[in-house]
Amino acid sequence: MALEFTTLPQLYAHGFDTVIDVRSPAEHAEDHLPGAINLPVLDNEERARVGTIYKQQSPFLARKLGAALVFRNAAAHVEQSLSHHDGAWRPLVYCWRGGQRSGSFTWVLQQIGWRAEVIAGGYRTYRRLVNRYLYDDPLPHRLVALDGFTGTAKTEILGHLPDHGVQVLDLEALANHRGSLLGGRPGGQPSQKAFESRLAGALCALDPARPVVVEAESSKIGERILPPSLWSALCAAPRIEIEAPIAARTAYLTAAYDDILSDAETLIAKLDPLRYHRGHEVVDGWLQLIAAGDKAGVTRALMQQHYDPAYLKSRRSHETDHLATVSARSLDVEGIAQAASDVAQALNRTPSLHAV
Repeated sequence: MALEFTTLPQLYAHGFDTVIDVRSPAEHAEDHLPGAINLPVLDNEERARVGTIYKQQSPFLARKLGAALVFRNAAAHVEQSLSHHDGAWRPLVYCWRGGQRSGSFTWVLQQIGWRAEVIAGGYRTYRRLVNRYLYDDPLPHRLVALDGFTGTAKTEILGHLPDHGVQVLDLEALANHRGSLLGGRPGGQPSQKAFESRLAGALCALDPARPVVVEAESSKIGERILPPSLWSALCAAPRIEIEAPIAARTAYLTAAYDDILSDAETLIAKLDPLRYHRGHEVVDGWLQLIAAGDKAGVTRALMQQHYDPAYLKSRRSHETDHLATVSARSLDVEGIAQAASDVAQALNRTPSLHAV
């Protein structure tokens, strides 16, 4: 019998040694259960071939070909990827809907003696649980937003907070994007479904009885959209504001964004469309600084003429409780570490955040 899971935390606490996704590599790449390894019983081409025969010729011929391919691929996985496991190994297997692909592969594993089981409903069950957790159920966590102008090293400060026993949710890491116009990272962003999987997994790992610090973001991080429940909670979250001198912010951002600042062609392509928001004269000034190789100059100008005005406009539209202001005189290694310590102390001085 396939295993039934009714909540996302229950599925994450499955207790099996390995989760195996037997769907095609393309299906796995779009999204999968956290930590699942991909051992496809039909690769991308084989899956398309079987599907075409099913629709254009007959279900019987498709199943016959599919069975031959599934068992051939399953044998290869047993001989190669799974050969090192002993008899006590317990894998949990899923396919698209918990049907023939996962059932056939699991049967092979069980015949060997491994205690393999199938997720009832397969990936579709998992997606329903993720959707319910992120879109239907109320968010059980109490968020605290780390706020402040662009360049105040909020992401770096957030990364230091676990050293002080503070729970954090790093949305930019989950979305693989720095959350700004120039925030792209190597490797690109995960799909929306994969982002939601990462997000749901991270939230389920957090203790709802303790506050969770998250960087103040817009409703989109790059091209990935925050689920409404999380976005609403973030807008309403009390804030700890980080402030730093413009010189410190400029130095920090110039170093942090050196990759994009060194790519003049890409930088110009991203900034040129802002003429419609900031005007030709302002954007032409940025392009002149880029042409002169003045990385610090263009960074400072972008903050003062684009990012800071946008931040002030956004802050006026989201009035929330202000817990504390943390002033960082520098944003070097020592300054960021001290700011993280100050944020942790500010949280500890607010007993209501820790009430059960």
